[in-house]
Formats: sequence, structure tokens, C-alpha cells
Amino acid sequence: MSRRVQLPRPGRGQVAGRLREMLRVDHAGEMAAVQIYRGQKDVFRAAGRTDMAEDMARMESEEQVHLDRFNALLTEHQTRPTLMTPIWRLAAYGLGVGTALMGEKAAHACTEAVETVIAEHYADQAEEWEGRDPALAEEFRSYRDDELRHHDHAVEQGAHEAPGYTALTAAIKAGCRLAITVSEKV
Repeated sequence: MSRRVQLPRPGRGQVAGRLREMLRVDHAGEMAAVQIYRGQKDVFRAAGRTDMAEDMARMESEEQVHLDRFNALLTEHQTRPTLMTPIWRLAAYGLGVGTALMGEKAAHACTEAVETVIAEHYADQAEEWEGRDPALAEEFRSYRDDELRHHDHAVEQGAHEAPGYTALTAAIKAGCRLAITVSEKV
């Protein structure tokens, strides 16, 4: 799938409106990432897999830094979070629990799938905002790099060895893309 970069829309207030859409999506994505890792961490901790629980806790805390920043940006730009937040929170935690119950490799496949979509999303946003707000574009690139580190770690840990890898990751990527589209508007 080719990446999509938004073209400037004509009309008064359109740049600010586009920023609000992006902040809603990014906030939702980081909140969901925290919940996915939290769900995985909880399952692995309950199963006595402290190594995996600690790995998921580390990634959860890194995503929490991003979420905290988007919370601040929502306030700064007087933007509400998506109305889907409670649903995304529950769905993301469930995805984390479900993939962890499927095993270590499935949990890593989940990370790889989510981080693939999110890294592409941040890359698109960085490109879109380069001419409008270079500092914000750089922040998006920094987040993309963080997500790519999680992606690469998941691949190194055997994400591709997950049972049903192709179907699992395709479904997760489709869900992420749907959540992005819905969160922009709702």
C-alpha cells in the first residue's frame, strides 16, 4: 500500500482542523499502544514469564511518554480526544491479552503489525507538516523512529514465527488503519 500524504485543503481554518484530526489519531494510537502492551504484560506476568512481562513493561513505558506528549498537545491546541477512546482502550487491551495468550511469537507479531502501520503514519505526518511546522515534523519523525525500534525488536524476537502470522498481522494492520480513519473524524 502506498503511503498517503494529505494535500493542503483550501479554506480558512483548514490547517488547524487538520492538526486537530492528527492529534486525535495520534493520541488514540499511543493510548492503544499503552493498552496493548499492558494487556500483554499482564498475561505474561500472570504466566510467570517475567522476562516477557518486563519487555512489554519497557515498551509500555516508552509509549506512555508519547501518550503524555499527545495529552499535552490536545490541551495546547484545545482539541478533544476521539469519542472512540473507551472502545479503542478496551479493544487494544483485548488485543494485547489475546495475542499474549496465543504465545510470545504472536505478541511480537502484534507489535510488528501495529508498529508497521504507526511508523508509516508518523512518516506521512512528518512529510505533511515539514513545510508547515518543521519542529512538529521532527517530533513525528522521532516517534516514528521509536516505533521502528519496537518493530525491529519484535522481528528479532521471532514475530514471523507466530502461528497464522500472515492472517494475524493482516487483521491487526487492517484494524489499525480503520481506527486511524475513524479517529480522525469521530
